[in-house]
Formats: sequence, C-alpha cells, structure tokens
Amino acid sequence: MSEKILVNYLEMYEDTQWDALKYLIASVNYGGHVTDDWDMRLLQTYMNTYYKEDTLQPFFKLSNLPYYYVPKDGSLQSHRDFVSMLPNNDHPEAFGQHPNADIASQIKETQLLFDTLLSLQPQVTSSANKANAKSIEEEVMDMATKVIESLPSKIDYEGTKKIFSEDNSPLKIVLLQEIERYNILLEDINLSLVSLQKGIKGLVVMSSDLEEIFKCIYEAKVPPSWQKMYPSMKPLSSWTRDLTMRVEQLAKWSETAKPPVLFWMSGFTFPTGFLTAVLQTAARLNNISVDSLSWEFTVMQTDDQYITEAPKDGVYIKGLFLEAAAWDKKAGCLIEPEPMQLVCSMPTIHFKPVENKKKVSKGMYVCPCYVYPNRAVGSGRPSFVVAVDLKSGAMAPDHYVKRGTALLMSLDN
Repeated sequence: MSEKILVNYLEMYEDTQWDALKYLIASVNYGGHVTDDWDMRLLQTYMNTYYKEDTLQPFFKLSNLPYYYVPKDGSLQSHRDFVSMLPNNDHPEAFGQHPNADIASQIKETQLLFDTLLSLQPQVTSSANKANAKSIEEEVMDMATKVIESLPSKIDYEGTKKIFSEDNSPLKIVLLQEIERYNILLEDINLSLVSLQKGIKGLVVMSSDLEEIFKCIYEAKVPPSWQKMYPSMKPLSSWTRDLTMRVEQLAKWSETAKPPVLFWMSGFTFPTGFLTAVLQTAARLNNISVDSLSWEFTVMQTDDQYITEAPKDGVYIKGLFLEAAAWDKKAGCLIEPEPMQLVCSMPTIHFKPVENKKKVSKGMYVCPCYVYPNRAVGSGRPSFVVAVDLKSGAMAPDHYVKRGTALLMSLDN
C-alpha cells in the first residue's frame, strides 16, 4: 500500500509532496499498527530522515556507513548490482543505532536459549551424582531458608500512622500505602515459603501454586505471585537484595519521620503515584491547580554525598540508569557510550514542578523513563513512568531517538 501511494504521488504531482507522503505512510498506513507513542516518534523520525528533497540526489548518505547511499540513476541491472554489493547482515548503524545494540540483542537471544534449555532439563538428580550431590528438594529447602533469613522485618504501619497523624501531605499517603503494600508482600513471601517447606516434607499437599514456586526457586527465578506488587526482571538473589533496600528506604523514612533528601524512586511500587504526590504538594504550597504543573529537570553535577538538603521545590531522584547512551557529567549532556557499555548510572536528577512550562527547547532530548528493561506493558500496567528532558549535546535529539535511548529504574541483573 505504501509503495502504491508513493508511485501515485510521484506520477500525479510535478513537485514531490513530502508532507502528504509522510502523513499517509507514517500516520495512516503504519500509524494504525503502532500503538506506543514512543514507537510512533521513532517511525516519524525515520520518515523525516529519508522523506525529503535531499534523498533524490545521487550519493545521498542513508547512514554513517559508507556503503549505504542513494546510487546514481541508471539501468535496472545497475541497481541490482548495487544491491548485491550491500552486506548480507545489516549493521546496527544502518538504522542509526549504536554497535552496542547488536551486543544487547545477542545477549537477549543467548538468555532465551539458556532459558529454553533450562526448561527442558529433567527435574531429577542423575544416579551418577546422587552420592555427592543434594537432591532437588534439599536444594530448594536450603534456598527457601536463605530467602526467609534474608527477608527484612515488616514496618510498623500503625506506629507510622500515629507518628504522621498531624501530617496531611500527599507524601505521607504515599509512604503509608507503600508500607502497607510491602508488608503484604513480605507476609505472602514468608507464608508461601513456609508452606513450601512443609510441602517438601510431606506435611501439606503441594498445590499448583507451591509447585510453581518450587520450580522458580530451583531455577533461581522470582515466582510470578511475588511480582504482583511491582514487576521485575531480576534473578531471585538480586531481587531479594533489591527488596531489602526498598524496605530499608521506607523504614528509615518511617523511623525518622522525615522524607529522604535523595529519593530512590525505583524503590516505590507505584512511582507514578509518588510523582503525582510531589506535584500535589507543590500545587498546595503555591495555591495553584495541579493540572497546570509539569516537570523541569536538572541533572546534578554534585556527587550524592555532598547533597545534604532537600530542594525548596520538587525532589532529588537518584538511582536511575541510562540505556543506549552515556552521560558527560562535566558538560551535562548525552554522549556516545563506550563499546560494551550497555547501560550507565545517571547522576541525581532534580525533578522540579513548574507552572505553564514552555515547549521543549532545541537541543533537548525527551527521554522516556521505564520501570525495567522490558518497555512493553508488564504485570497489567505500562512500564513507562515519565519523560525526562536531557541535553543532547553535540548530536541532534533525533540521533538518540534512533538509538532508543531511555532511562531505566532497574536492571535485569
């Protein structure tokens, strides 16, 4: 269909109708299939790159690689010869991506391969290893015991509620809701592991839920029933350590009755609710409508240990990761990552609520922030959290759109 539209417009009009072609092909033909706004932005960026007058000129470069360009006009055979000289396997730079994208893709394919092999592995101990190796049941029992011992204690919800009884701020509501959710999660984990240990000993019947938990723990994965509060792609050991850090942040906030100077937004089960509470706090202080507020972002050049006071407006957010780009702390802008540098840690960012914010200025890349590396919908809710404005530096913002540059709240390791 897109080819027919292109042929018709080229034959019907003396001047090439670039705007009409971009709208019909990107927004109409492909737009109905692309449901994600960020994917649509990428599609439109590709259209703007190639659907322009310069593309009709011979030797117009289609990428940074030397062999992707528009050949000069000639016979059909000459064009066939040109196409035959192109590489059999397209390099990531052909699409405007960094060479690291190929590495990331291969890592995912390898992980999928090993997950498949693991799922095909027989769940029995071979006779050759029975004498020296523990049985699967014994290994799961030991791992379950380690998880139970590493779990943090539940936070005193009622005590926290009394301490904050005179505080009516939206952040107090966020704190109490988060404590309640994590207490429920800790209770569910403890009960399920105790039941699993009883089931292994034969004291209770192994239900289908316990069988699933048994399999996940043996494979060092997080059971799906434990991920109802928040999604994660971490293995079991990393997930347990991450859970402890999440609870510790809330416990310290509860004990001191003071919000942290640096918020670890990744530690909240609903980060969008936390950001909304910050906007509501600013709206109440300034007696304005919360709908008129938006975000202004400043990436701090100061190290975290030197930030000792909370900002007058907004919050400091730490612990974010940058994927498909790197950050120049001195220049305060995006730069190209080093080879094999798939992600890098971002400095603390000041999220400041502002009223009637102007449009994004030139040289600013609107960077989506996701809960974890899987940018699609997960656990029944979207992975996208907020769009953060970052300076694009020497490159145009479209450069990082093609790169798929994004902020991540947590990684998969």
